[in-house]
Amino acid sequence: MNIKSQKDFFSGLMFMVLGAAFAWGATKYSIGTGARMGPGYFPLMLGVLLAILGAVVAFNGLVIERVGGGKVGKWAWKPLIYIIGANLIFGVCLGGLPFIGLKSLGLITGIYALTFVASMAEPGWKVKNTFFLATALAVISYLAFIKLLKLQFPVWPVYFTA
Repeated sequence: MNIKSQKDFFSGLMFMVLGAAFAWGATKYSIGTGARMGPGYFPLMLGVLLAILGAVVAFNGLVIERVGGGKVGKWAWKPLIYIIGANLIFGVCLGGLPFIGLKSLGLITGIYALTFVASMAEPGWKVKNTFFLATALAVISYLAFIKLLKLQFPVWPVYFTA
């Protein structure tokens, strides 16, 4: 088998695996019908669509040679660790870690932590630029989730609230 574009082929393969995993996980919930959708309907359809999209991308990687679609290079471990770590830190900031006694640090702290840690994945990142980005994200998130949608979760660290 001759792969024309390794990047397309392997990204399509990744989409197919993730789509199949989501679709399989959705079967544990009630699916329902198109008229009366259950909680598993949306993740099932999304997983199936993702798997189909992955199959199309992988097929194109086999038959179409693209500019810039050459061989897959080495894994960029440092950015990968920073991005995954940023998401884990954001989750801990929002929910805390009750089993060690760490309470929620709130949405705003989580956004700043997420932005700063994720920005360190970029070579030559600047603290000043990251601060402005984090501030903009915090303000927009506060307005969207707390004021407009009226979601109920901690905005500030619970240590500072009455």
